[in-house]
Amino acid sequence: MNIPVGYEFAATAASFKKPGKLDLGAIVSRCPAVAAGVFTTNKFKAAPVLQCQELLADGRMMSGFLMNSGQANACTGEEGRANCRETLNLAAQALNVPADELLPASTGVIGAQFDMTQWKAAMPALGESLGKATPEDTAKAIMTTDTIHKISEASFSLKNGEVRVLGMCKGAGMISPNMATMLSFITCDAAIDAEAWQSMLTDCVNQSINRVTVDGDTSTNDCVMALANGASGVTIESDEEHVLLRKHLLTVLEDLAYKIVMDAEGGTKVAFIQVSGAKTDADAELVARAVGNSPLVKTALFGSDPNWGRIICAAGYSGADFKAENLVLKIGGILVFHHGTPEPGDMDDLLGPIMQKRDIVIHLDLGSGPGSSILLASDLTREYVSINADYRS
Repeated sequence: MNIPVGYEFAATAASFKKPGKLDLGAIVSRCPAVAAGVFTTNKFKAAPVLQCQELLADGRMMSGFLMNSGQANACTGEEGRANCRETLNLAAQALNVPADELLPASTGVIGAQFDMTQWKAAMPALGESLGKATPEDTAKAIMTTDTIHKISEASFSLKNGEVRVLGMCKGAGMISPNMATMLSFITCDAAIDAEAWQSMLTDCVNQSINRVTVDGDTSTNDCVMALANGASGVTIESDEEHVLLRKHLLTVLEDLAYKIVMDAEGGTKVAFIQVSGAKTDADAELVARAVGNSPLVKTALFGSDPNWGRIICAAGYSGADFKAENLVLKIGGILVFHHGTPEPGDMDDLLGPIMQKRDIVIHLDLGSGPGSSILLASDLTREYVSINADYRS
């Protein structure tokens, strides 16, 4: 793995979830880093989200991330905020970095207060693991119902050296980010202006993480945060260099976004819902989200059932402005519906092999303008219901 220069990783088992399971992690930059963040729009923002927004508001350089799973620290009031700040104080001592240069993130059950005795007990082991743990270890420490840890990397060369980007995330359920339970952390070893880094992250998140859905739920804890520490000795300055970094950052985030949907709770399918020909991009997104979040479409995907009428129906109630007779639907490249009527032929026979695949492309052309959107959506399975019915057991 091509790890960005100047970062160290930590992970330990704090018994937040089950004894012996990694559930507390950290990433530390040994030189101050420019930081950026994009956060949930849910009105009930978790304590760590509020803490990060405060820390990033004054544009200070940051030294790392502190993350845990098993406890969300959401809807916990002032006690939760105080506990969040205390975890940063404890971690600062263990990791040898300033407390106000650590960005916290948490995931787990909403409403429970941190057990601060567990946090204090876990800190020596967290500090001991710093520099010994791998990125994979840290990625595993943020898993909840995930079945796989999720990491992506990219690199490119400029005249002054190589730039590396490494991303990790967790997310399998409560996923429909609007900035699932979704946490994502990006490290980069280039130097870049803080305003440009924030703008780049926001833009790339909107093109990737914000274009996935598992169940239509936007979490209290969603966050994507990124550090750029300049340890490679490469400074991103020219327009061409900014374009290159954005391209590779987007590649990492798109890969993480796909892995989230691929690992959806109980999921077996990834639908690439492509909408074109809308009057506006906003109209295109309305259609994509209506189709991607429709329980009937999602269960049809799970059953490998080419029930295209459910897709048409969802587009029709989406609220987008288009004429029904102009809509064209293709599934896996096969024309299914146009001019207000289905294409002649045995669609079950034609679409059967396509519906058996993991990745399925659903393309709707609204025939109304230049607007477009894309959304990655999972299916809805019996296992999803079982996982979430028993989540706190």
